[in-house]
Amino acid sequence: MHDYIIVGCGLAGIAFAEKALQNSKSIIVINNQSQNASKVAGGLYNPVVLKRFSQVWNANEQLELLDVFYSDLEKKLKIKLDYKLPLLRKFYSIEEQNNWFIASDKPNLSNFLSTKLIFQNFKFVTSPYGFGEVLYSGYIDTQLLVNEYQNYLKQLNLYLEESFNHSLLQVEADFVTYKNYKARHIVFAEGFGMLLNPFFTSLPLDGTKGELLIIRAPNLDFNVILKTSIFVVPLGSDLYKVGATYNWDDKSNAPTDVAKLELIDNLKDLIACDFEIVEHRAGVRPTVKDRKPLVGTHYQYKNVHLLNGLGTRGVMLAPAMARDLYNLIEHKIQLDMNVDIRRIKNYGKF
Repeated sequence: MHDYIIVGCGLAGIAFAEKALQNSKSIIVINNQSQNASKVAGGLYNPVVLKRFSQVWNANEQLELLDVFYSDLEKKLKIKLDYKLPLLRKFYSIEEQNNWFIASDKPNLSNFLSTKLIFQNFKFVTSPYGFGEVLYSGYIDTQLLVNEYQNYLKQLNLYLEESFNHSLLQVEADFVTYKNYKARHIVFAEGFGMLLNPFFTSLPLDGTKGELLIIRAPNLDFNVILKTSIFVVPLGSDLYKVGATYNWDDKSNAPTDVAKLELIDNLKDLIACDFEIVEHRAGVRPTVKDRKPLVGTHYQYKNVHLLNGLGTRGVMLAPAMARDLYNLIEHKIQLDMNVDIRRIKNYGKF
């Protein structure tokens, strides 16, 4: 008998699988590749919501866990995942500069927003009002992580690539069975695919489609993350990641011309050199209206659990949420009610 069946192998599934393996638990991961939000994610991490100038919930703790989690994975998988780069927010007016300084004086943001204006001259980027620097930022190569971690699980015979048939799951008092697999617990980390999960259909998951471009721009030469209405992330070898769009209506994984043109227009407002589109990616993020994850144990079945709703900040949230769910299951340490699915009024009988 396994300790855990884990359904899904994006950021959430990987984070929980790794937490379980680190604690010598036996696992089997079932994944069908239908959800690709983790592969196409921007992978950015920063502790500030720049649109509203507010601190990301539990930012300090999430950053500490992020450092350890991805560093350990780099060593295990022998790959480079974590690129710590300054994030520079471009200013378009004196008013935006002043708003930045007001925000940087807030006690909860002072450690994350530099009070020194950056007037660095980047080739083909006009910035007469300069930039503000967000500290403790960078990006995770999520596509490489997902691909390599799945390969790692396959080598250990811990990975089953197939669609999960929820109707075949048998839930008993102290274990679950699925086909020939038996486990103490099952953790669903299906991303937007949770909408097809009959155990959690009453939860308010509202997917947001995001699209991004990979461009080649030999004339650009910077090694920072530039942020306006879009982000531009240097990938090396003259390649840059450009994103992202937000669409609350289209729930498909298909790239669209509308999003492509939106990204191109915004990019041309930022850079003044030629570029070539190398790749166009799309995926549906598992988002929640209150911008908090959906984590916890089913109200009726004590061995059926959920790790979902990581949204646009999956690389920061995944290590912390996986740890907290694991501690809930194994050590009965209660979740923060900000993320616990019990916060949803119409869910279960509590």
